[in-house]
This record gives sequence, C-alpha cells and structure tokens, in this order.
Amino acid sequence: MTDTFKKYLMGDSSARIQAVRLDASWQTGLAHQPYPACISRLLGELTAAAVLLATNIKFEGSVVLQLQGDGPVSLIVVECTSDLTFRATVNLRDPDLVPAEGSLQTLLNTYDHGRFTVLLDPGRDSDMAPYQGIVPMEGETVAEVLEAYMRNSEQLDTRLWLAANDKTASGLLLQRLPDVGGIATNDGEQAAPGTTDGPVAESKAESWNRITQLAATLSTAELLEADTDTVIRRLFWQETLLELESRQPAWHCPCSRARVGAMLRMLGREEIESLLSERETVHVSCNFCGKPYEFDAVDCAGLFLDNVDDSGSRTLH
Repeated sequence: MTDTFKKYLMGDSSARIQAVRLDASWQTGLAHQPYPACISRLLGELTAAAVLLATNIKFEGSVVLQLQGDGPVSLIVVECTSDLTFRATVNLRDPDLVPAEGSLQTLLNTYDHGRFTVLLDPGRDSDMAPYQGIVPMEGETVAEVLEAYMRNSEQLDTRLWLAANDKTASGLLLQRLPDVGGIATNDGEQAAPGTTDGPVAESKAESWNRITQLAATLSTAELLEADTDTVIRRLFWQETLLELESRQPAWHCPCSRARVGAMLRMLGREEIESLLSERETVHVSCNFCGKPYEFDAVDCAGLFLDNVDDSGSRTLH
C-alpha cells in the first residue's frame, strides 16, 4: 500500500475528516530502531497523530509531539514538518524493565509525573515565535491524551482513532468546525451560512454526533489492514464529503555520513586516534533514528586532510 494522507470537509462544513496510513515510510523509520511491540505501537500512534496535526498548521515549520515519562520509557518524540516528512524515536531508561504488555500509563506515567508536550516550530527563518504547550498525561491511550489536550488547551472538539504495529501506523481524525456563517475556517474552507444558534447550528451538531458515532465503529484491525479510501468509504458512504487534499508522507531524518564526519572531526585527531587504538573502527549511530555509521582508520585519517569533505571523501580542486 502507498503511504497516504487525505483530508475531507463535511458537506455542511460541520467538521473536517482526516485519515493517514504509513506503511513503507514507517518501516523505514523502524529499520534501525528495534523496539518491543508495545513501544512500537505507542510510537506509531504518536507518529500518525503528528502527521494528522501537521497538515493544519499555517506556516512552513513543524509539529513536535512529545511524551515525557517517569517509567521504563523516558521519552517518545515525533516531529512532522508541514510538507509531511517525519521522524520519530524513543529513549528507554532500561530495556529490561519494559513489560511485554506495557501500556501508555505503565510505560510513561508510573509515578504520575508524565507530561505531554506540543511544540509548533515555525523554523529559524520565520518571524513567528515557537509555541509550546505542556499538560499532564491524561488518558489511557495516545488518542485520549491528544483529545484531552485539544479540548482543554485548544478548545477544539477533536476525536482520534489510532493504531500501529511494526509494519503500519494509521489514524483517523475528526475535528468539529465553528458554527459560524459566511467566514472561512482556519483550513480556508467556507462555512455554510448560518449563526451560532438556530436550525443550522442544530443540524451541524447532529452531523457531528452522527459522524463520531460512525467513526466509533472503526476497529484497530480495520485501521491496520484497510487503506484510507476504504476506511472513509466504509464509515461515511452516506455522507456528502468534499476531498480537500491528498498527500504522501515520507520518513526523513537529516542525519548523514557527512554530518557524522563533521562531528568526529570536531573531537580532534588525538581523540579519534585514541578510539582507534582500542578498536578497528569507530561506530556512531544517529541519536534520533538509530542509523549506524562506520569509520575505519583510513576514513578517520581522511577527515583531517585539507582536500576531503566531512564524510572522509577526497575532493578535487
């Protein structure tokens, strides 16, 4: 299946509906991060949620979702940019302490000190200031934590269904839009004429209740096995939907051999030679995605020559 994100608007402008499925990109992200199944599930659910939320930011930047824990897992963090490239990772205090059937609360909120953080980062080139929201980890699932955050911090009525394993990360988001007429919503969609009360508002409330009840029938197995078109068709085949956009998310971590080479060169020749005296090669793994890099004695020597780049490759003049 192809990695896909799709966004729809209800015909009466009562809500937006978004769906995402990550297959190849998710498997790429886990290629160098062999986590226990319960952790891959939490990381995948948070990743699907980050992609769903990143499509609604109105600047060229990124959304960072972070679960900071006091249990066997110290940190789960996902970053998704406005062009839907993402990366994700987990920090463990001790892999041996991770239970086989660990849940969000047992893994991250053992002593009730867990925190959920949302960071909106407009990037270095923007005049906008970053936004950060930090709340207690309320909820038994990633979806419930996010719903509580959106409801209490953003005053947005939002429902989420998330599922993940080591092959797929998938999610469905419903978000109720303001009951106001004649103005555009923050997606740029034009709301239907009406006011905040009366028949129009009542009709929109009924639409919201109806689609949330329909979405509540969605099973974890369906989210993991069906593509986004199938999920939307099964749930909302009787609804009038306007498809707003369709995009393809992709895994991307900016680590590279050149960057690792630059880091090694900053350690200095003496430190690198000391490392090589103890082993044949220097092994370095990306702190974020876990991708391994290997430099032997020849590679390391090349880092300190004037006519090589940071990866140890000789350049021509």
